[in-house]
Order: sequence, then structure tokens, then C-alpha cells
Amino acid sequence: MTADDSYGRLDDDDYPAYTMGRAAEMLGTTQGFLRAIGEARLITPLRSEGGHRRYSRYQLRIAARARELVDQGTPIEAACRIIVLEDQLEEAQRINAEYRRAAASDAPPDSA
Repeated sequence: MTADDSYGRLDDDDYPAYTMGRAAEMLGTTQGFLRAIGEARLITPLRSEGGHRRYSRYQLRIAARARELVDQGTPIEAACRIIVLEDQLEEAQRINAEYRRAAASDAPPDSA
């Protein structure tokens, strides 16, 4: 990998750039919390060649949402399920909007 390739990844939300320690520090949480949401399969961090967990910015946003729910008193397993359901709802709404746009473009013009 060249330096140019590395710089191109700086804007990649899926690039696993953060170590567990740095991710926990950025989120203001513990490494144990990150392990727990990993065990609940909310996020699956990639592993470095040495086997260390590495997190992407996208995964950190999901972890931050989990932390927000847990801080409000939601059990971690329930918080993870809520986030999965929120994601599924968002995807369903996106698909419905696409169907509506497609249906609207197939409709005959209004003759008013």
C-alpha cells in the first residue's frame, strides 16, 4: 500500500482506523462496553494482523447510539435490538420512498 492509498482511506467511513482503546476513549466508555456490543453482534470489529480489534467511524456511530440508550437506562441487549430495528425501519422507509417515486413517475400526467 502506498502513501496515496492510505490518504484515500481517511474519508472512508468503513475503514477500521481506530483501536479499541482509542474508540473507547472517543466514545467516553470502556473497552468492556465495546466488547459487550460486539458479543451482542451489534458491530463486528475487524482484526489487525496481530488480532487486535479495529473500529471504523461507521461502527463508532453505532456504538455511540448504543451508549446513548444504555446511559438512559436501557439494558445493553435491548439497546442493541433497538438499534437493529431502527436500522431496519430506516431501510424499509427508504425502499418505500423509492417505490413511491417509481409509481409517481409511471402515473399518467394530471389533465387539470
